[in-house]
Amino acid sequence: MTEFTNRGVQTSEAVVLEAFPPPNAVRRPSKAMHPWLSFAIRRGASLIVTFLALVVVSFLIVQLIPGDPAFAIAGANADLADVERVRQELGLDLPLGQQFMTYIGQVLTGDLGTSFIYRQPVSTVILSRLPFTATIAVAGIVTVLLIAIPLGMMVGLLTRSGRRSWLDTGFGVITGFLDSIPGYIVATLLVILFALGIGIFPVLPPAYSTRMVAESFVLPVAALVIGPICTVSRVVRRETAVVLENDYMRTARGWRLPASKQYVKWALPNLLTTTLTLSGLIFSGMIGGAIVIESVFALPGLGTGIIKAILDRDYPVVQGMVIVIGMIAAAINLLVDVVLGLIDSRNLGGSHANA
Repeated sequence: MTEFTNRGVQTSEAVVLEAFPPPNAVRRPSKAMHPWLSFAIRRGASLIVTFLALVVVSFLIVQLIPGDPAFAIAGANADLADVERVRQELGLDLPLGQQFMTYIGQVLTGDLGTSFIYRQPVSTVILSRLPFTATIAVAGIVTVLLIAIPLGMMVGLLTRSGRRSWLDTGFGVITGFLDSIPGYIVATLLVILFALGIGIFPVLPPAYSTRMVAESFVLPVAALVIGPICTVSRVVRRETAVVLENDYMRTARGWRLPASKQYVKWALPNLLTTTLTLSGLIFSGMIGGAIVIESVFALPGLGTGIIKAILDRDYPVVQGMVIVIGMIAAAINLLVDVVLGLIDSRNLGGSHANA
């Protein structure tokens, strides 16, 4: 009986020690993959899948464009023989499956094809227009972060625990109203007010020139960021209100720590996780907004380029721009995920503590 009892005690102690090892116990090294390596593998695979999906979509989408580009290229006075000759030169007479395999092979080797209209490589056409779209998009994203995060935090601090309800209501009404206005309407109003009315900024940029004039991008960037600033600032205000009610923030206030430590060191990193996660979708949407804004301000970027290519039925340019714009959006999402991982390694899907 005593031996059975001792054996039971030993078994119980073994179970407890296995479940709760003492601090000085020697632990076997974990074989778990490092979070950053796992993150790189997952996101690399995701980018590959995104790229392949864009290639398929870009090929299929041009099939929906009505009309035959051979007629436009051959000219108004061309006969059917000339049109058929152009179709053979462009490879449009081949079966759809053969066209798709040829297109896949070209793209995988880095060849986006040759423009039907410009008779130049599509990569050259895209590179000539990319700086305009990149300038608007990057300046817009930076402006949104620099304005929306401090604005949302300030309103969240001022309205903490139900204080200044008038400010909370007014902030929600104003940002909700501005966010509901479409970007092209905002752009038109800015042109009427600041370009045609007051005359502070130029109406049109240097047409189809690589020369960058900062004044030419002020109104396009402003039209692009007004809506996202309102959206992100509301998210930041809400997250600030939630973070300020956590126990560690109450303890920091109880210890009367400096405001810089309370809000910058403790509150900001904790609210950025959700804010940047949601903002990544907004930033990707800003690429599409930049395309619309370019049309209003006649900027020679990817937006006006893809519209002109669709009207001209320039299939290779449409396909190339769809791939480039899609990969830019995927790169923005990847950048947001990297920033989230730098803020907190748990956002990588693992913990460094387990590595």
